[in-house]
Amino acid sequence: MHGLISASRRVIDLIPVDTASLQKTARRVDGNAHHWVEASGFRADPGTFCPLPDTKGQLRAVLVGVAQGNDVHALSALPNALPVGDFRLTGMGLELDPLRAALGWGLGAYRFARYRKAARTPANLLVDVGTLGRVVPLLDGIARVRDLVNTPTQDLGPAELTAEVAALARRHRAKFREWAGVALLKANFPTIHAVGRGSHREPRLAELTWGDARAPHLVLVGKGVCFDTGGLDLKTSDGMRWMKKDMGGAAHAIALADLVMRAKLPVRLTVLIPAVENAVSGEAYRPGEVIRTRAGVTVEVDNTDAEGRLILCDALAYAVEKKPDLILDFATLTGAARVALGPELPALFANRDDLAQVVLDAGEREADPLWRLPLWRPYARLLESSIADIANAGPSRHAGAITAALYLQHFVPDAQAWMHVDVYAWNDTDRPGRPKGGEAQGLRAFFAMLKERYAK
Repeated sequence: MHGLISASRRVIDLIPVDTASLQKTARRVDGNAHHWVEASGFRADPGTFCPLPDTKGQLRAVLVGVAQGNDVHALSALPNALPVGDFRLTGMGLELDPLRAALGWGLGAYRFARYRKAARTPANLLVDVGTLGRVVPLLDGIARVRDLVNTPTQDLGPAELTAEVAALARRHRAKFREWAGVALLKANFPTIHAVGRGSHREPRLAELTWGDARAPHLVLVGKGVCFDTGGLDLKTSDGMRWMKKDMGGAAHAIALADLVMRAKLPVRLTVLIPAVENAVSGEAYRPGEVIRTRAGVTVEVDNTDAEGRLILCDALAYAVEKKPDLILDFATLTGAARVALGPELPALFANRDDLAQVVLDAGEREADPLWRLPLWRPYARLLESSIADIANAGPSRHAGAITAALYLQHFVPDAQAWMHVDVYAWNDTDRPGRPKGGEAQGLRAFFAMLKERYAK
């Protein structure tokens, strides 16, 4: 439910104001409205509002405090704070960007109601049909990421996650196939199998293909660790608490693929979702094991809690075999990225400066920011192994996000354009339009970048 409509019989005006414009705007409503505003103590603080009644006590307009007109979340607090009804922005107050206003309203209307009924129905914002058509796909994509990340593991294991890819393929008449359990070994995906073999739920790799085979080939890869105990290098209880979200990269890849196909971008699309549960059992992979990956590279397991890069390396090697125009991978990969950039800035790594800049610029325009970190190759020494080609981790705690990205880069030739996003996919606290729980980060930026790159 996004709280956006394109028609209404009775609509109530929303009038954006700030402190400087409050009294002047109130007087424009009518000669007495400013007295009501003064009596109510409304100061036009961002996120607050002041209902204006008519002479019969009915709600006729609402003054809304905003900080700036281009803030995506200027209206995000309103859908579940205003009374149920239909509202519209007027030209009477400060001018808001209509697309951002609609997006923020829709983000504020979101509720994850699979296990608990929503307390109320959100208020609606009246927008024109063009705005509705541009914003609803984005809201659907963000809601998809949030819903998938918020779903606990008992209802979203590897089979259920790959079933989401299968459903997406049916919706867009794309091709789908998957490998599960020992079929992964037969098809030469040994690291995906190794990470997931300790669970009673079979590890899987889902593949979706769509589009004209003659079009530029885009591959999206998403880390799908449906729950991460850390394996035999067991996480602490607080570190494990929210590990249902460790498939957030897969959620982003699935949502972005849906946006690409809904927009009918002229690409040949492949989506790869390695889906596992990193569990503890007698079958779990162990520290010190050496795995020969799909690419033929031998990897020593230094830490079983560095499992995401292991399942991704086989998927990336498979993607590279297709010689695509571009590979994008999304992963909730390292806590080090959060230490460096905090929860709101995904870490972007790219082996092309021009590609990185286009995404960063798109993030700036879309108010969906990312921050680039370097693929600093001298740090590859931190992944050295004495018995294998590379280790999946090392004893140093320095530059953890960078070394994880360097591990992935080991499987991507320099000639292949590639970007990696280390994303948090989560809100630690509740804020308007950003409820605690699963979150889409960088999704709008990457979709804007792909439209710019391919829609031409």
